[in-house]
Amino acid sequence: MSLPGRIAGTAAAAEAWVRPWRQGWRDAEVLVLLAGTATAAVPGISAAGATPASRRRTAAADAELLVLGPAGERPHALPPLPAGVSPALISHVVLRELGLVSLVVDLGCPVAPAVAHLRLPGPAGAGPARCLSGGAALDPGRLEALLALGRRWGERLAPGGRPLLLAECVPGGTSTALAVLSGLGVAADGLVSGSLRHPDHGRKAALVARGLAAAGLEGGDGGAAQVAAAVGDPMQPLAAAMVLAAAAAGRPVLLAGGSQMAAVLALALALAPPSLRPAVAAAAAVGTTAWVAQEAGSDLALLLQRIGERWGVEPLAFAADLRFPEPCHPALAAYERGYVKEGVGAGGLALLWQLSGRSAPALARLCDQACATLLGPPPPTVR
Repeated sequence: MSLPGRIAGTAAAAEAWVRPWRQGWRDAEVLVLLAGTATAAVPGISAAGATPASRRRTAAADAELLVLGPAGERPHALPPLPAGVSPALISHVVLRELGLVSLVVDLGCPVAPAVAHLRLPGPAGAGPARCLSGGAALDPGRLEALLALGRRWGERLAPGGRPLLLAECVPGGTSTALAVLSGLGVAADGLVSGSLRHPDHGRKAALVARGLAAAGLEGGDGGAAQVAAAVGDPMQPLAAAMVLAAAAAGRPVLLAGGSQMAAVLALALALAPPSLRPAVAAAAAVGTTAWVAQEAGSDLALLLQRIGERWGVEPLAFAADLRFPEPCHPALAAYERGYVKEGVGAGGLALLWQLSGRSAPALARLCDQACATLLGPPPPTVR
């Protein structure tokens, strides 16, 4: 069986990483990390909901679609999008067809999902992060609580050796990703993707510059925890700490997402002692969609190259083969025009679908059926 689309890393490293996933995908543990940041309310910064108000319920609505599916009664309506449909639909189809169950973790969303989930207690789950522009997104005590919790979870999960897939839903999260990458000294301007059809790199860069200046971190050489607290979001430190624990145990991790998961990888490398960094690069791979990997307005491959250069490693990344060629539901065809692109683990789960031996066209057909159930059949074509 050929390797899925490789974005970064050597063929030998990719084959070594893929092997346990092909053998153990049925036992994969899937965590979906929901979080919020006031950064999402900045006008024009995100399309994960057409308005700042609607983005407050994005994570809850996506989690409900992920768990309940397109035919379920979902208490929170999906927020309106400029075009397309939530990538949670793709993720739901993969989990349903592979017989996998996800654990939804709420790290302090503005609106809690109305499905079974784990809500973090105490400071770790203390609501959305502040806007990154203020340079004080997370209280230092909360940052430490998230890191400690991530380490504990990773250590508890690691002995089983089961593959671990981490997904996220954080509206505004590509902006916090850019901020953390920049604060850690990665030249990421113009490389980070986003939910907008055409990423507004100038707007994001200006916001990030304000936040780093407010925190006194303009030089790009701040400590990892200091940077994450200043301009990050709650998902990043928890996921990075889990990656570190898994890497120490030699457990494979699939970071299901694009730029946001590249930032998690960078944060894990920055937090890791130098001796552990090669193990982190070998254990954790980013898995995203073809729409992110091939987006003209960003460059994930170059971003990962710069992350690797920053910490002296060679990151691994793959793009799933899933595409939505015509004829398909118009909401899915919007992905091919540059809308939505990624989220809620869609790229990583589509990659897992392929690693289980199934074909991308078969997944596209199932997604088309699910989309018709969710939104109704498309109108007949006028000839």
